[in-house]
Amino acid sequence: MVSLTNTISFPIDFRKDIDEEIVKKDKEPVFVTCKTCKRRSLKKDWKDNYYVCPNCGKYSTISAYYRLSLILDPRSFKELNANMKASDPMEFPEYKEKLQKQKKETGLEEAAVTATGKIGGHKVTVIVLDSRFFMGSMSTIVGEKVTRAVEYATKKKTPLIIFSASGGARMQEGIYSLMQMAKTAAAVEEFNASGGLYISYLTHPTTGGVTASFASLGDITLAEPGALIGFAGPRVIEQTIHKKLPKGFQRSEYLESHGFVDKIVPRSEMRETLLKLIELHQA
Repeated sequence: MVSLTNTISFPIDFRKDIDEEIVKKDKEPVFVTCKTCKRRSLKKDWKDNYYVCPNCGKYSTISAYYRLSLILDPRSFKELNANMKASDPMEFPEYKEKLQKQKKETGLEEAAVTATGKIGGHKVTVIVLDSRFFMGSMSTIVGEKVTRAVEYATKKKTPLIIFSASGGARMQEGIYSLMQMAKTAAAVEEFNASGGLYISYLTHPTTGGVTASFASLGDITLAEPGALIGFAGPRVIEQTIHKKLPKGFQRSEYLESHGFVDKIVPRSEMRETLLKLIELHQA
């Protein structure tokens, strides 16, 4: 796994890292079994398809580093605030043990990876939430890393790209977690006031406090196909209003048709789309 304790630059074989992460759950190392359609495919086919099921099109979870490797120019990646580690501000029971387990399983120190790099030669600041670490939930350190990265983009006058994937606020950090909503939103507001371009890219799932703060404040909002996007989940809403929700409610396709998402962008078109948007706004 990649460690956050060091500054990392390309080339690094992120694809190999993610390939092993997916395949280790299958007894046969040559094949990957899709959790949705249950069909097996060669791991090479998954790799060539950006870890989207070659049979049913279901998107598999990918790590923050692998996503960065897909969009940034070779040898342009430099991590920001790499030494910031998850903390336990409320001394919540068994939280430290759970954090250690997450760190061991993912190789991450927290759910957010922040970096600077280039896309097509254009310098950008990128934030990626990794849902493998506590479902990408917003902790004090996640909020601080996001805020610092946004402030870096403001100072350096670079476009800002945030890939959101979160289950919401991290309950083990209580009010400290909820405070990050206001802090990150304020940082984005200052960035907007400076005239910067902010592209918010929503991936599966983007829910809770992240949706209610920086994820919904982009100048342009993109989303991966089939991503769950919302504040409360569909099941919670149905139990609250005692009504059946429309088919596909809170999925990216439904939200695009209702104007919440500007465009659904497949993983294979991610870099090309971001480059076009950046070039259109350079003038």
